[in-house]
Amino acid sequence: MRWLDSDIAHLDDTFRKNLINSCTGFKPANLIGTRSKEGQNNLAIFSSIVHMGSKPGLIGMFTRPVHVERHTYDNILRTCFYTINQVSQPMVERAHRTSARFASDQSEFETCDLKAEFLADFSAPFVAESMLKIGCELVSDIEIPANGTRLLVGKVVLLEVADDFVASDGFIDLARMNAAVINGLDGYNAVVQGLRFAYAKPDKPTTKLKN
Repeated sequence: MRWLDSDIAHLDDTFRKNLINSCTGFKPANLIGTRSKEGQNNLAIFSSIVHMGSKPGLIGMFTRPVHVERHTYDNILRTCFYTINQVSQPMVERAHRTSARFASDQSEFETCDLKAEFLADFSAPFVAESMLKIGCELVSDIEIPANGTRLLVGKVVLLEVADDFVASDGFIDLARMNAAVINGLDGYNAVVQGLRFAYAKPDKPTTKLKN
């Protein structure tokens, strides 16, 4: 099947959302933990996390337009701190449930049977069940004019992962961690063990690295 931009504009809303959300491939499954100024913990599933730099460590996160109430965005904007928690396969059903429209005075941690934990005096809650936890401080809030979405850029100020999943060169093995990825809006898949390659050079053949 083939669609031009004029065709896409006239597609059924649900069909278009599923089509465009899934055409870019698998996306990381992460739970974003925040805490309101009033002390209410919040948790929401996101698939729009992207690496933006390593010195300093910067991670981008896209949010939907904020013309309606967005608890995660509001909490980040007011406190500047939030957590990114990798979702593993055993957590998938509970993690997906956080996408429901809960009231601002409800904690998704409690409702979705996930445990909040606080690490190293970091002000936002982490997900205890997650094997990869990242604490971020907001450094930029950028509006995307074309559709009103926002790009939040966070600086990594805390990173915790079990030693068993970190290689000697710093590589984090998400496959061994049983990480989940998202296909489209609601499809969850497992990560299988893959391949690693040495730094590519034009005058040398591709060389595999040992896992």
